[in-house]
Amino acid sequence: MLKERFFGVSGPEGNHGEDVKEYYFYLDSTPTHSYMKMRYKYPHAAYPYEKLVEENRRRAKTDPEFELVDTGIFNEQRYFDVTVEYAKDAPDDVLVRLTIENRGPDAAPLHVLPTPWFRNTWSWDQSKKPAMHAIDGATIVAHEDALGERWLYCAPVDGALRAELLLTENKTNNALLFNAPNTSPYTKDAFHRAVIDGERSGVNPDRAGTKAAAHYELSVAGGASVVLKLRIADRGPLRMPHLFDQFDTIFIRRIAEADAFYAATQAGSLTDDERRVQRQAMVGLM
Repeated sequence: MLKERFFGVSGPEGNHGEDVKEYYFYLDSTPTHSYMKMRYKYPHAAYPYEKLVEENRRRAKTDPEFELVDTGIFNEQRYFDVTVEYAKDAPDDVLVRLTIENRGPDAAPLHVLPTPWFRNTWSWDQSKKPAMHAIDGATIVAHEDALGERWLYCAPVDGALRAELLLTENKTNNALLFNAPNTSPYTKDAFHRAVIDGERSGVNPDRAGTKAAAHYELSVAGGASVVLKLRIADRGPLRMPHLFDQFDTIFIRRIAEADAFYAATQAGSLTDDERRVQRQAMVGLM
């Protein structure tokens, strides 16, 4: 399936109770979130959902938990490190950098879909429905009455097998889940159907909706990395002529500010190891 959230076992399924079966690490943050960084480890092979549930359900409380690494899926380092960073150039101007590193020995394919969406409240509270639409091959404009307009800008990626914008509605597929009619063919599982099944009837050909994705199809060589750059801003293209010129410079500046914050916050008596542990603990709270 197209992974949109962390996977775990429920209380009855886990032999030690409810537990997330993923590997993700919050690495850095400032209190204002002017800089944030996390890393996620994503295996090359199909994610072993059923195996994790079945084995944890089978084990007794006196047995150790069956974790993702126990499945052997990370053998030979056949996984991606996906590092996600955010840096603010202004309160409503957020830069996003995704660094995807193939830790394995061989080239491996990966689909990456940064996804903005509007929470669906209009279906039940009669509020005015917001809207998104693509204005070219790399820009989405979104409008909501309280927020105003926001633009998502997507930088080109060298060597990408595919780079396209997908749009649909953030609405439940009632026909699939409840055997009830849908009011629109465009439902929230459209990107899963497009990427996994090659079935694009749920993607709006008019490139409009309330859920969008920048779909990058990549092949990353063993030991190599690919960087994706995006920007979410409250200014349109005419006011943002040099979108990505200072991109890395802004990250360098925000990382230096994060370092300065922790240098001033942490006690001088800590060892370097203790500083790292405390910093990551504080980051996790943020």
